[in-house]
Amino acid sequence: MKYAVGVDIGGTKAAAAVVAETGEILKKTVIPTDGTVAPEEMIERISRVISKLIKETGLQAGDLSGIGIGAPGPLDTKRGAIHSPPYLPRWIDVPVVQLMAQRFSIPVLLENDANAAALAEKWLGAARGLNDFVYVTVSTGIGAGIVSDGRLVSGRRGNAGEIGHMVVDPSFGRCFCGLYGCLELIASGTSIAKHGSVISGRTLSTKEVFDLYRAGDAAIMEFVDRVFHALGTAAVSLVNTFDPEAIIIGGGVSQVGDPLFKAVQTHISRYALDAVGRQTQVVPAQLNQSEGVIGAAALCFQPGS
Repeated sequence: MKYAVGVDIGGTKAAAAVVAETGEILKKTVIPTDGTVAPEEMIERISRVISKLIKETGLQAGDLSGIGIGAPGPLDTKRGAIHSPPYLPRWIDVPVVQLMAQRFSIPVLLENDANAAALAEKWLGAARGLNDFVYVTVSTGIGAGIVSDGRLVSGRRGNAGEIGHMVVDPSFGRCFCGLYGCLELIASGTSIAKHGSVISGRTLSTKEVFDLYRAGDAAIMEFVDRVFHALGTAAVSLVNTFDPEAIIIGGGVSQVGDPLFKAVQTHISRYALDAVGRQTQVVPAQLNQSEGVIGAAALCFQPGS
């Protein structure tokens, strides 16, 4: 049996786990991502967690195929560097692979976190048996992992799939990237909480916005319907561009459930370009709580698959 360490670096927390080649998680640890310290210090903390996990699982270096890291973009997988992701503003050209390889004598691989999650869903989740699909994560930010003809579409530096900056509705105003009406500006968990708070006149979490939606708050319902419309519009563009068998949606916002999935499915069935495309299924991710670390580990077991 072979094992790998999967690391999922996010804007608020970092998770690390020892994962078997069967997909079983032997042990997992989550720590806060401390934005007040230098990235090198944060990587050192993650490295200490990895060392502790390896020791606690009783594994030897020869049992491990490597360490896979999923991280938000922009990044450069060829150089093994994280380059200024919006939710990690101090992480500018951080050579994360090099820094971690100094601590461990096993291969270290870096991939966009949405791409890693797509690999996890292909391996063990909702995309098992599919050769063409798009995994969409709707969370703090929005991104996609694209699998075409059975292989991950990464792009030149690993940044393919940044659909959060697909323009869908300029009336929402200017995104931090400079464009007007980006999907992430409208439909990310961060944006839903922000817009919902403005509408209600009090500070709300994303969950509280959706609670008001379910309770029938008219103004919130109108806003959330626009969010679903934006996600549906983006999904139609993905269907028309990549001709997938399925759109798989994960991330915290997907936990709102049926209203989101039905809205996106309806959009595709009405507006996708051709009859077959209009039948593309929209399904929930199956590994929401662990897909980050499982997908990162999958980089070591089946890189590029």
